[in-house]
Amino acid sequence: MKNLFIKKPISNSKIDIEPYCDNIHDTKTLKRSLGPFNLAMIGIGAIVGAGIFTMTGAGAAYYAGPAIAYSFVLAGLLCFLSGLCYSEMAAMLPVSGSAYTYSYATMGEFMAWIIGWDLILEYTFGAVIVGHAWGGYFLSLLEKQFAVHLSDGLLAFTRGPWESLLLADGSTLHGIWNAPGSIVVLMVGAVVYRGLKESTFANNLMVCTKIAVILGFVLTGWSVMDATLWKANPQAVGFLQFIPLEGSILKNGREVSGYGWPGVLAGTGVVFLAYIGFDIVATSAQECRNPSRDIPRGIIASLAVCTGLYVLVSLVLTGVVSYKLLGISDPIALGIDRIVALHGWSPEMRKLIGVLVKLGALAGLTSVLITFIYGQSRIFYAMGKDGLLPWFDRLHTSHATPHVAISTATLAIALGAGILPLSLVGELVSIGTLLAFMIVCLGIPVLRVTSPHAARPFRTPLPWLVGPLGALACIWVMSALPVDAWIRLALWLAIGIVIYFRYGMRNSKLRNSSRPSAGGGDD
Repeated sequence: MKNLFIKKPISNSKIDIEPYCDNIHDTKTLKRSLGPFNLAMIGIGAIVGAGIFTMTGAGAAYYAGPAIAYSFVLAGLLCFLSGLCYSEMAAMLPVSGSAYTYSYATMGEFMAWIIGWDLILEYTFGAVIVGHAWGGYFLSLLEKQFAVHLSDGLLAFTRGPWESLLLADGSTLHGIWNAPGSIVVLMVGAVVYRGLKESTFANNLMVCTKIAVILGFVLTGWSVMDATLWKANPQAVGFLQFIPLEGSILKNGREVSGYGWPGVLAGTGVVFLAYIGFDIVATSAQECRNPSRDIPRGIIASLAVCTGLYVLVSLVLTGVVSYKLLGISDPIALGIDRIVALHGWSPEMRKLIGVLVKLGALAGLTSVLITFIYGQSRIFYAMGKDGLLPWFDRLHTSHATPHVAISTATLAIALGAGILPLSLVGELVSIGTLLAFMIVCLGIPVLRVTSPHAARPFRTPLPWLVGPLGALACIWVMSALPVDAWIRLALWLAIGIVIYFRYGMRNSKLRNSSRPSAGGGDD
């Protein structure tokens, strides 16, 4: 176990990027082609996904009422703490790998492996969830907007083997494979495989479509909102009227206590998970033209834009529909129905709006897939370059992309999207992401002690406050997750530890380079 926590010096990490250049004909290196706009779009593409279409309603109905807008603001501020820490780390270590690379420099190789293995969980299973959601929206678009009804045989290939569907005749249809989810993952993986230019163009297009649909919902709803729906507590004045009185509410068939300021704080923990994904911006540091400047801008801009969108959507949704009616799987659809009715639009217009919204949802989910597959492949690439995983540092001879890493990530995600149940992977993504955030936040004060004179192109303000507060925020949200999530995380990490001791530790380039040339015993 000698040197189990050997650290990769910051200077070594910077050496990794010095040979990298802007020569588009050089296929031995990743291309530096990303600027702050593309980075912000990557962040927005990763953050704004299924969360805005589902968590807003549940957070309002069961926790905060119209004050769910406050919950989004608080969650955005908590994520901003982590974002500041990510920004400093990315500016100091502008290489692929995100939290994996940062923990290698601050806490040593073993912790770097743990967090790298944790990031694999986050990106892989996060993309699996998105693949599931994409398949669901696609099927809904076919059936409800275009009246295309699939036969029972085909319906079995729209759900995984753990899912079932109650048919009109009362019989139960068991799924075989979620083919739409797997197919879209393979298609997106092919785009990412081709290169960064193609990936960013597709992502930017999808993000613009998604934002246009969200803003369309906000603008059409704002003009017909009923402000009295916001007055959840008529006895209060000003903005306090948004917060319903504390009391008993019906949740999942049973009465629980809710609302009030405790409800706003609980809602913050729920919607916090809607911000997952901004850390993917940091994984692209090695492909930025000016990472020390642009990574912080991309992270902060994406968090600011997404917080604004979330607040606007929550205000409109609770302004057209009573918050007590929003505890459903598709609250935005209910909001759209209400907006259409208030405007008095025709059935044809209602159908058109339904098509546009679902196409926007599909575009948004596709952009999330692009960023997750991209981020996953860069984690593989960074770990492969350090010798902790095999093969993944290889670059394609024509596209200069880590093609082995992209192919492996795509196939794993496509398999998961086809067969894994959402109940298994959803909470794993949340707890894995929060663990990564926590370690990055803790790394800021650690580096202030271990490397006080290191160059910091971007400095986290009040590091001794921001870092611990960010870590505590993550622990607070993690503590609300069920025991099952912790058990699954422990099992996943146990598998990773076995792989590390059997392969990673023996093949680590840093460990091998530190051994005396005249031999030496095993660690």
